[in-house]
Amino acid sequence: MFKHDKQLLEIVNVERPNPNYAAMLQEQLGGPQGELKAAMQYISQSFRIKDPAIKDIFMDIAAEELSHMEMVATAINLLNGHDPQAANATIGNIEAHVLTGLNPMLTNASGQLWTAAYVNVTGDLAADLLSNIAAEQRAKVVYEYLHRQINDKHIRQMIDFLLNREEAHNTMFRECFQRIQDTGSNRDWGVDKDAKLYFNLSQPENYVGSQLHDPNPPSFTNPQNSPQH
Repeated sequence: MFKHDKQLLEIVNVERPNPNYAAMLQEQLGGPQGELKAAMQYISQSFRIKDPAIKDIFMDIAAEELSHMEMVATAINLLNGHDPQAANATIGNIEAHVLTGLNPMLTNASGQLWTAAYVNVTGDLAADLLSNIAAEQRAKVVYEYLHRQINDKHIRQMIDFLLNREEAHNTMFRECFQRIQDTGSNRDWGVDKDAKLYFNLSQPENYVGSQLHDPNPPSFTNPQNSPQH
C-alpha cells in the first residue's frame, strides 16, 4: 500500500521559465537512468526478495524514487511556463506544447517514450543489487551533467539534493550486498579453477590480471582489506 503526502519531499521552484532546460530535465523523468525507471526497477525486484529487511529497503527506496519523480515533474512544469510556445522548445519537448498542454510526458530528453525495457530484474539478489548500485551511480552522473548546464539557483538546489540522495541509496544497496555474501550467484565464488584463470592478452606484459592469484568474492569492504593490485 502506498500513501501520498501532498508535500513535496523538497521544495521545488525556478527563477524563470526555461523550456529548453525543461526538455533536458525530461531525461530524469522518463529516461533510462531516470526516477521512474528506478522506482519500477526496485519495486519489481522486491517481489521475490525473501529477506524482510532487504525487501523493506527496496520498497522504501522505490517509494522515495516516486517522490523524486514528482519533484522532477514539478520542476519541468514550472520550467515550461504557462502558455504553450513550441517555438521556444527543443525537439525533446515539442509534444508537451502541441499534445499534452505542457503536462510533463514520460519521455527522455529526446522525446522517446519511457519503456519497461529500462527495468532490470533477474530474481538473483546479488545481480539485482549490483544493477541497482550501478543505476544509482549513473543517475548521479546524469544529475551532475544537468547541474553544470543551468544557472537557476533553485533548480541547482533541487538537483544537488537529488544527486546526494542517489549517493544515499547507493550506500544502502552496498550495505545490502554485504549481507548476502555467499548466496545466489555469489555462492562458491572462485571455487572452480576456470574462475581463477586469467589471460594476458595485453602488451606490454604489465597487466592487472597477472597479480590476481586467489581473488576474493566481490564486496564493498574497506579498501584496506581488499587485494592490492
